[in-house]
Amino acid sequence: MNIYDKLMNAFENMNADAAMEFYHSDYTFVRHQTDTVLTLSEWAPMMKDMIESGKMKIISSKCCYENEEVLVIHNVLSFPDGSKEAVLACHKKKDGKIVQTETGATPLK
Repeated sequence: MNIYDKLMNAFENMNADAAMEFYHSDYTFVRHQTDTVLTLSEWAPMMKDMIESGKMKIISSKCCYENEEVLVIHNVLSFPDGSKEAVLACHKKKDGKIVQTETGATPLK
C-alpha cells in the first residue's frame, strides 16, 4: 500500500491526527542529531505540536521510492528560527504503516 500522497496531504492540511494514522503502534524514530531512539508515545506529541502549530513547514517534498517495505522521502523544511534543512527520511513499513524512521539532514542557507 502506497501512503506517501495521503501522508503528505495530512501534513499539508496540518491534520496531525490524520498523519498519525500512518504510524504503526510499534513505531520508533531514530534521531539523526543524537542517534537516540524515540517510541511512538515519545515522538507523537512533538510531531503533533510541530504539525498543528506550523512550527515546521514543508517547502518541498519528493517521494524517492516506495514499496510495501519502505518509503524514502526527501523534504526541504523550514523552522520558526528561520533555519532550513534538507531531510532524507527512510521509513520502514510493517502492516501498511510506518514502523521506523531514520533521517539524515543537511542545514541549508
